[in-house]
Amino acid sequence: MKIKWYGHAAFLITSDQGIKIILDPYEPGAFGGQLSYGKIPDQADVVLVSHDHADHNDTKSLPGSPQVVKGSGSKTVKGIIVKGVATYHDPSKGSERGANTIYNLQVDGIQVCHLGDLGHGLSEKEVKEIGPVDILLLPVGGFFTIDAKEASRIVDQIKPKVVIPMHFKTEKCGFPIASVDDFLKGKSGIKRTNTSEVTFQKETLPQKMEIIVLEHAL
Repeated sequence: MKIKWYGHAAFLITSDQGIKIILDPYEPGAFGGQLSYGKIPDQADVVLVSHDHADHNDTKSLPGSPQVVKGSGSKTVKGIIVKGVATYHDPSKGSERGANTIYNLQVDGIQVCHLGDLGHGLSEKEVKEIGPVDILLLPVGGFFTIDAKEASRIVDQIKPKVVIPMHFKTEKCGFPIASVDDFLKGKSGIKRTNTSEVTFQKETLPQKMEIIVLEHAL
């Protein structure tokens, strides 16, 4: 399985069978140009959307006719088992920024969890509902989502084998959010790949948790 980070909260997961899943595709130039990551060129089989904001739901700009998945519940799409868990984009049960869906999907026997724009801490019930996680795609920038401190707490709750930070400040993101460095402070097992894509196999997942910092592809 390969995971590529386009930028912001957008990823491409490619299974060993060649099934392509895009998560949270952004609209290039959204919010008056504050989001300046490039247009996503890949044709996906499945697209997962955590919530309907322009920096996460731009399915219309993607090539082809992928199957779009939104909302909570379990389903199998193109042979990929997808579980959606209902959460919120803010700490006020959605009254500020609405709903958010966490996705935990099984690809090549690996559980990959994308937290979307999670805006609050997780209850024990929510952690149980998400289930086991091998690779956690985790927002860390704060302001619109959980911040570095809350993200660290969630890592302790979920206990993934791999953490890939997302939704943080870069030169292509003008939002008032923090860089990835706040989240990395004081942590061990950090790997900076200097690439946008990383390959995983279930048999070779690390025994001790690693934090993999990707470079945005676009």
